[in-house]
Order: sequence, then C-alpha cells, then structure tokens
Amino acid sequence: MKLVIAYLSGLIFGVGLIVSGMTNPKKVIGFLDLFGNWDPSLMLVMGAAIPITFIAFRWLEKKQSTVLNEPIHLPGKKHIDFPLIGGSVLFGIGWALAGYCPGPAIVSIGLGNGDVVYFVIAMVVGMKLVEFFTKK
Repeated sequence: MKLVIAYLSGLIFGVGLIVSGMTNPKKVIGFLDLFGNWDPSLMLVMGAAIPITFIAFRWLEKKQSTVLNEPIHLPGKKHIDFPLIGGSVLFGIGWALAGYCPGPAIVSIGLGNGDVVYFVIAMVVGMKLVEFFTKK
C-alpha cells in the first residue's frame, strides 16, 4: 500500500510540474530573466507553493511520523553558514543556466527529453562530491 501511495504522490507531483510548465527550461529561464524578457507566468506556481509548503512544514515539525507511519527526516540545522549560502548560489546558477531544478529534470527524463540526462548526471556527481567532502 505504501508503494502505491508513494507512486501516486510522485505521479501527482510530476503531473503538477508538467502542467505548471516547470519541465519547460525555456519557460523557467524566462521566469528567472528579471532584467531581460521576463515571463511572470510561474509566479502563480510560486505563489501557491510557498504558503502550502510553509503550512506543511509547520505541521510536520509537530509530528513524529508521516500518515503512513514512516519517520520524518527534516533538516536539523537552523543557522545560515557558508556551505548553505555557497550551495544555494550554485543551485541558483545551475537552475538559471539549465532551466531545470532536480524534480522537473527527473520528470523530463520520463518525458523522453534526452538533453536533460547530462544535467541529471552533473547533479548526481555534484551531490556525491558534496557527500564525499562533507563526510565526517
């Protein structure tokens, strides 16, 4: 049952990314191009996602497990430091250059977009490098 719910949740998330245009790199780059030919159409997506995420995280912080009785793993770190800022800057640069963030990139692979494979490989290599260099 958990796998079915996980599959349906991922499917709904993926369809939402497709319908909203987040899997279209030209649309995302147009949204991030504030000083050029700005496309504000993704403001609705952001305007809906931020309050929903805010409320969901406040609710999850009070719980010990998910509705499927799985443990919740939220970041425990509460302070802003150089690795957080550096990682955020790198994420933003990668997003602006490629027009993809991780979720839409993976959905785009499922849509048969072969060009995004290079982005996903670079993303996974970057994640593994961070894991390797921050291992304690």
